[in-house]
Amino acid sequence: MIVTITPSKASGRIQAPPSKSMAHRLLLCAGFSAGTSEISNVDFSEDILATLDCLRALGAKIVCKESCVIISGIDPGKVTHPGLLPCRECGSTLRFMIPACLMSGQEMCLTGSRTLFARPLNVYEDICREQNLRFEKRENSLTVAGKLLAGRYVFPGNISSQFVSGLLFALPLLEKSSTITLLPPVESRPYIDLTLDALAQFGVKAAVAPAEGMEGGSVGTVPSDAASSPLVIYVPGGQRYQAGNHEVEGDYSNAAFFEALTLLGGNVAVDGLKEDSLQGDRIYREYFARLQEGFAEADLSDCPDLGPVLMAAAAALHGGRFTGTKRLKYKESDRGAVMKKELGRMKVRVDVSENEIVVYPGLSRPQEILDGHHDHRIVMALAVLLSLTGGSLRGTEAAAKSFPDFFDGLKRLGIKMRLE
Repeated sequence: MIVTITPSKASGRIQAPPSKSMAHRLLLCAGFSAGTSEISNVDFSEDILATLDCLRALGAKIVCKESCVIISGIDPGKVTHPGLLPCRECGSTLRFMIPACLMSGQEMCLTGSRTLFARPLNVYEDICREQNLRFEKRENSLTVAGKLLAGRYVFPGNISSQFVSGLLFALPLLEKSSTITLLPPVESRPYIDLTLDALAQFGVKAAVAPAEGMEGGSVGTVPSDAASSPLVIYVPGGQRYQAGNHEVEGDYSNAAFFEALTLLGGNVAVDGLKEDSLQGDRIYREYFARLQEGFAEADLSDCPDLGPVLMAAAAALHGGRFTGTKRLKYKESDRGAVMKKELGRMKVRVDVSENEIVVYPGLSRPQEILDGHHDHRIVMALAVLLSLTGGSLRGTEAAAKSFPDFFDGLKRLGIKMRLE
């Protein structure tokens, strides 16, 4: 689908969409709980539907009503049948579900797109090899079997937090206790804190424990010497999730696209964001302020999903240098490379290296149709820029992966467009 956007300024108030990151976590906790839970304020994006489909495949009973999900959960360790889990194109769903699939001993096949299985899964592959578990990866699927063992897990701190979260969902259900140690430097800590918060809401204990030579340490706190100290998470075994009713908070990562419209001369207020949220992407407001002042520097190690919108804002304003960008190549697209390509069509110079991206100012109206590269965040970032320059963008249906109502939201704020 192609959208053609006419230069127009956005104005008005809009509600932040529900947090996809927190929705995944709350739905999984509900799916692993004995009894019935109700999760409200859910946006049924493609990624969230993937998680729901996988929970159904394990045996959970799910009813969706408007923005509410009612789940009668299951113990993944007591699943008595092989499973086929459709992960679509969602990296969170895939990485969160793999440890759960290694709970019952049953053969489980996780399926999805080719681009999904091009993403690294080496952390789980290493675990399966060490524990003599089955791990067979193909172009569009992964088959696993065997029972995950409790114990001491040690990883480099720069692995994707999704691997850590996946283990955190499963390890509490094992009979014995476990620890997860992340060696410094630890990246994407906020996503781990979101998982710990979701577990706590369902009565599951998992706490940041003192590392050697450290004092204190608790869920949601970062020791003063965190940059040079291991992060150790203690996970007691023999636990059970407790069903309950919970609401998904607003999403900072997608709200950033609307607030970026203000940087381009609009006047947009986003409601429904939790001020004390643990979401790492809440830092976009600080980074936007830097970009308004002049050529800015920003570290994306803890907030890689902000990469496209920050690159777009830098191109429209004074430019910027972004570090900690190496993970952008492992998303739905190689985000640094494709933003370089599309911004190049708008006469913007972008330099991309292994862990750094520099965007120079100088935005012009594109003389050809821009491409969203099947990536929801690329689509939304480019649409924001086109509200300033005008132009056309193909592949807009990709926004449904995380934000089905994105273009409707732009229209409500006064952005003029035509969908074909």
